[in-house]
Amino acid sequence: MSTIEVRLGEASVFIESGVFTALFDASVASSRAPYLHALETSRIKFADLVQLARVADIPYTLFFASRETVDHQLKKKADTLLAGVSKDAFSLNSRSQVRLADVELIVKDLLRKQETLKRLDRSLTTNKVVGCLRRSQGRVEDDARLLSAALGFTSNDLKTARTKSAALELLISRLEARQILVAQSQQNFMPQRLPQHAKFSGLCVRDKKIPFIFLTSGDAGENFEPEGRRVFTLVLLAVFVAHAKFAPVTYSDRTAEPITAREYELTEEMLMPRAEIQDLSVSGLDDVRAHAVTYRVTPSAFVMRARRLGLVDRLQAEDHLSELAREFAERPKRQARSPLAVNALRKYNGVEFSHRMLNQLDRGSISKREFCRVVLQNRIKPEQIHQFREAL
Repeated sequence: MSTIEVRLGEASVFIESGVFTALFDASVASSRAPYLHALETSRIKFADLVQLARVADIPYTLFFASRETVDHQLKKKADTLLAGVSKDAFSLNSRSQVRLADVELIVKDLLRKQETLKRLDRSLTTNKVVGCLRRSQGRVEDDARLLSAALGFTSNDLKTARTKSAALELLISRLEARQILVAQSQQNFMPQRLPQHAKFSGLCVRDKKIPFIFLTSGDAGENFEPEGRRVFTLVLLAVFVAHAKFAPVTYSDRTAEPITAREYELTEEMLMPRAEIQDLSVSGLDDVRAHAVTYRVTPSAFVMRARRLGLVDRLQAEDHLSELAREFAERPKRQARSPLAVNALRKYNGVEFSHRMLNQLDRGSISKREFCRVVLQNRIKPEQIHQFREAL
């Protein structure tokens, strides 16, 4: 049996390699340097083991347990996570992959938030959007009208929003008014950072009352997603909720062939209705950019919609998408700025969840210390909660 030597000063103890790798391989710590070094040398300092275990949210004592005990705990963890999110991503037309370990701590945090709020807030009701299109076999146009009504917005509402950012905020407010909670990625204010290789657009965490959507990422950097794409992604994730599908979602909006997935076509119809788009002129990229501004989506998404409706042919679509990709790659890179903690936590928690938890705090249903742990990740002290309240 191969082992890993755990060193504490001059003393050493040996743990089973299979236990060591089983616990860390399925965690966010699997890419950390001390873990990779331990795999190469078969030894690790006790302090490094404890730190890695803390990062991975694993009790370090579990590394000294039997393989049978470890396997049982891993199964329990997987069952808990998969109760909220499928381990397989819905990849609509992209080769990008996301492992559950890449988002494990975020999913666990959102599950914890769901359970805490359901335990405290008796006003929550069964969500009428979850699964409302699960068995639908109707026309895409009919489903789009039905779901838009259920979510409380129309494409005209988004078009009259002042900017794409304002359209995104309008969408979030309409979804949250219907008990669909929305968390937005804030790299330094979440239980874990999203690794660069985790190129996905968002995920849905299952619940019959308060499904939680996690939306990536408005941060500057390699995986930056512009506002228009985030508008599209949020509606797409709401469509997945309506079909009772809960998983990380990844897609590319730079392909000249229409995406065949019904969820994607339904999202296009909700944002860019066929009845309006089919009469538009799309003679060049200037038209594409103008229409994308009108419908609050990216120019690439509009090209793909125009391609589906036959307003441009394959070669025209490929030329437009290539030019748009070049422009995006050459855009001036934004310097990432560190937001105020209260603002970052407001975006990550979402306004609706934050308000409901503050109501429970005011009722005395939860202590200030517990509020800071569940909502604020102990980044803000109890005496500073009023600052978070003011940020809402």
